[in-house]
Amino acid sequence: MGKKLFDKQTVLERLSGGLIVSCQSEPPEPFARPSLLLAMARAAIMGGAVGIRTNLPKNVAYLLKHLSVPVIGIYKKRYPNSEVFITPTLNELRALLKTNPPVIALDATNRKRPGRLQLKELLEFARTQSEHLLMADISTLAEGVAAAEMGFDLISTTLAGYTQQSKHSFKPFEPDFNLISELVKEVGTKVPVIAEGRIWQPEQAQKCLELGAFAVVVGTAITRPWVITSRFAEALKKV
Repeated sequence: MGKKLFDKQTVLERLSGGLIVSCQSEPPEPFARPSLLLAMARAAIMGGAVGIRTNLPKNVAYLLKHLSVPVIGIYKKRYPNSEVFITPTLNELRALLKTNPPVIALDATNRKRPGRLQLKELLEFARTQSEHLLMADISTLAEGVAAAEMGFDLISTTLAGYTQQSKHSFKPFEPDFNLISELVKEVGTKVPVIAEGRIWQPEQAQKCLELGAFAVVVGTAITRPWVITSRFAEALKKV
C-alpha cells in the first residue's frame, strides 16, 4: 500500500475551511500524465490549496508519493447499463485501497450500480480493509441524508445537476447553493458537507463556506485551461 499520510482527525483538520483542487485529466487531454498532474497539483498548493482530488490509481499513487497534503482518490470507470462511474464497483474500490489515499470518494447516488455489490456493501468492505475517510458524491438532499445515515465520513455535492433526479437544478456557471444549504441543515452537525460542482468564481466558493460547507472543491475553473480559454474566446466572438 501507499504511505499513510494522516489519521482521520488530522485530515479533517487540514481540509477544514479550505480549498481542495481537483486535478484530473484523461486522454486526449494534454495533461493526462502523472508527472503533469503533479505539476498542476503543486501549482494549486502554491496558490493555497489544502487538498487535491484526483482520478485513477496510478495518479493517486504518484501524487501521494510527492505531496504532503491530503489526497482524495477516485476511480472513474464506465460500465454498460449504468450511469454510475465514480468508483462504481468493488474492482475500482480495491484498486484505490491499494494506493492508500487518506480519502476515497464513491458515487452515492440512488442510481443503479454496475457489479453485484450495492453502495452499503462497498462501504462495509472499505471499512474492513482500512481506516480511510469515505466521501459520498451525491446529487440530491435525499441521497446526502441516506449517505450520512449509512456511515460516510464526508458528503460532497459533486453530482448535483448531473443526474436525472437533479438536472432541474443545473446552472452552467453556478453551484447548487440550495442543496449545499439544505445538506448543512440536515446532516452538517454530524457529517462535514463538501461543496463541489460548477464553482467558477472565488465569491461563489466564499458563499459555500458562508452557507456552512466544511470545505470547497474546485476543478475546471482552475485546472482545465482549455475550458477557461474557450470561455474567453467565445466571449470575443460575440463582439
